[in-house]
Amino acid sequence: MAHVQSEPFPYSEEELQKQFTDARQRAAEADRKEPRAVRASYNKRTNCVVVELTSGVVVHIPPRLLQGLAEASPQDLAAVTVSPHGTALHWEAMDADFSVPGLLAGVFGTRAWMAEVGRKGGQVTSPAKAAAARANGQKGGRPPLRRKPYSQGSTARTKPRKGARLTRRSTP
Repeated sequence: MAHVQSEPFPYSEEELQKQFTDARQRAAEADRKEPRAVRASYNKRTNCVVVELTSGVVVHIPPRLLQGLAEASPQDLAAVTVSPHGTALHWEAMDADFSVPGLLAGVFGTRAWMAEVGRKGGQVTSPAKAAAARANGQKGGRPPLRRKPYSQGSTARTKPRKGARLTRRSTP
């Protein structure tokens, strides 16, 4: 077996120590600023995944919203684990992972999954909603939007934007 000569290590001991110190400081800063999970569990009574954060905030998320967990059994949902740094939740049996910051931002799956969840939510109908739509249709449909003038506290812009060029029309 031939001896392979390796390149000399490019960092001195002092440079390595400085990099370790800087990395520890960045990690401590991330721990202070980013949301981290302390524990996670499944509450069978409320049918929610419960995530407790380092800040003391407790978040309840229905599994039907989480991609890949809608059809999971209570036993599988109860098998949730928190990553060592508290940045993610993992379900081994379903091979599902969710980042804690993503969950708090309302990201419950891939972009396609989120679009499908939103589409289904927009299709929700109830007897009251259907009756209101029929009554509105008999009146001629949705009424036109009426906005208050800008001076009466409306957020609608009726004044020109700052820096906009005003031109006067000549009267015929």
